[in-house]
Amino acid sequence: MLKRLFSSFITRLLSQESMILAAMAILVGACTGLAAVGFIRLIAFIQNFSYTGAESFLPELGRLWFIIVPVLGALVSGPIIAYFAMEAKGHGVPEVMQALVMRGGRIRPRVAIAKVIASAFCIGSGGSAGREGPIVQVGSTLGSAIGQWFHLSDERIKNLVACGAAAGIAATFNAPIAGVVFATEVLLNEFRVTVFGNVLIAAVSSSIVSQYFLGVRPAFDVPSYVMSSPWEILLFAVLGVFAALVGIFFIWLLNAFENLFDAWRFPLALKPAVGAVLLGCLAFVYPHLAGILPVSGQEMRLGAPLIDNIPHVFGSGFSFLERVLQGNASFWLLALLILLKPLATSLTLGSGNSGGVFAPSLFTGAMLGGAFGNSAVAMFPKIAGAPGAYALVGMAALFAAAARAPLTSILIVFEMSNDYHLILPLMTASMVASSLAHLLHPESIYTIKLVKRGIQFDQGRDRDVMQGVRVEEVMNKRPVFVHANDSVVDLFATFQETHLLGFPVMTDHKKLFGVVTLQDLERVLSGYEGSLQDLMIRDVASPFPVTVFPDEPVWAAIQKMTPRDFARLPVVSRHDEKWLLGLISRSDILRAYEVGIVQKRHVLTTEPVKNEPTDPKQKRTYPFPLA
Repeated sequence: MLKRLFSSFITRLLSQESMILAAMAILVGACTGLAAVGFIRLIAFIQNFSYTGAESFLPELGRLWFIIVPVLGALVSGPIIAYFAMEAKGHGVPEVMQALVMRGGRIRPRVAIAKVIASAFCIGSGGSAGREGPIVQVGSTLGSAIGQWFHLSDERIKNLVACGAAAGIAATFNAPIAGVVFATEVLLNEFRVTVFGNVLIAAVSSSIVSQYFLGVRPAFDVPSYVMSSPWEILLFAVLGVFAALVGIFFIWLLNAFENLFDAWRFPLALKPAVGAVLLGCLAFVYPHLAGILPVSGQEMRLGAPLIDNIPHVFGSGFSFLERVLQGNASFWLLALLILLKPLATSLTLGSGNSGGVFAPSLFTGAMLGGAFGNSAVAMFPKIAGAPGAYALVGMAALFAAAARAPLTSILIVFEMSNDYHLILPLMTASMVASSLAHLLHPESIYTIKLVKRGIQFDQGRDRDVMQGVRVEEVMNKRPVFVHANDSVVDLFATFQETHLLGFPVMTDHKKLFGVVTLQDLERVLSGYEGSLQDLMIRDVASPFPVTVFPDEPVWAAIQKMTPRDFARLPVVSRHDEKWLLGLISRSDILRAYEVGIVQKRHVLTTEPVKNEPTDPKQKRTYPFPLA
């Protein structure tokens, strides 16, 4: 009797889908919280062991250990990334976003292990990166793994991925509300009550676990700041403008170093070590800048022991960040770090090492805000308040500019400081920074990597499918073409024989000259009075046509065709844009949708691909032979 009642209870419970997903969200949140605690403590252990042990092993090397230790850490993390899980490369969030768009949220479980170990050695040895990106990726991977284990649908797996991401932010920064908003604003890019509820549950679960082990105090001990004058809101708006410019600079610099190292033909496992050498040299020279600037050697951390004088450009920099938020840092040091921290992060992550960009963005924003606050106090003493208030607002503004997530930035700074009095300056600076940055540079620090892979992160369902199909899969590889030096009479005959409305035009050297359509012919002939035998196809064709590459997604072709209502686009080689490989037309795009549906179903029933190659010269493979 008891067994039958228990069986009936389980059956009834399983029929309640919302309860099952809520239970999974709790599990994902708790596991992510434990992972965050272990990750944070592993970083601290590696840092203490490395620099304390280094100084006792060969103390005569002194500050040279700031070059050696990061290289040793990179020599551990590099092979893990290169040979175990390429998804662990970089700051992790774009890889989660790509999994949501391209693979229904499916992420390989091994990514969590690789990310934790690689990022811990990177950050613990001195790499300029944050711990939140790795934890977001680890939490997302845990959510994805649980969803795949129970064979859930795409939507439910995506929901659990968002739960893991929210739990990661909540555990790392002790900011559950910001974690929920980050998952919905940055990753899912949409808000639905059913999704929001589970994400909220996961964030709460993760926060409870992390607070049990790490304590309940806010991330920073900050004085209670207030606006000294209503006119001060204008100064915070100006700070938002500067934050937008510095945020764009950060995005550009990181992307430039990623492109530089990706194009460099060098063993992938050793590239992070090269970046670590450059980072170490920067850290070695950094304290000696005190001789150039009016900054004391003690403030530049030029002293011993090493573990207490780690350069500000290393790691997340949160210990120094609290001093800045309290207003205890000089203007020249803050101004210097506005430039050096993005450079250090770009050397670390651009070379292929593993870590997050959340903390470096907050750090750089605090430096910008602190420097701006010191200047404002000097120029407008009756209006401007404490420099620490500007540092606090600068954190939110710069992350809003870099990530295009103003709501997340406002809430995370509010939760990390536990101070509500600056909510109006936070809102003002964050919205100004985010809006201006989007106007000047449409891609965020997270989406720019996806755009390079041909992925436009959006909530459109059909757009997801069309991004999963490459042009080369559906293009006509043997298009009918005409020669530029042939007569228009021959073009007439070709139109009648094929019943097509347009053709690529080729030169005698088998190079693409342009495109000719029936409309082009009608337009020219409407005012032409000479002999058609004397009129060449080159005279009626449109030279320099809009083209597309074979490794681009079909969605890219749609974007190029739509503005001028093109019916077809030539497909050309990346090595030679005059070398015709095929033609893609509207009918091919319709067929691409069917191919995308089949391909997506195939991918979802097999193990997800390791990662999409970022180099267009790399060979691509597909789940089934091309048609």
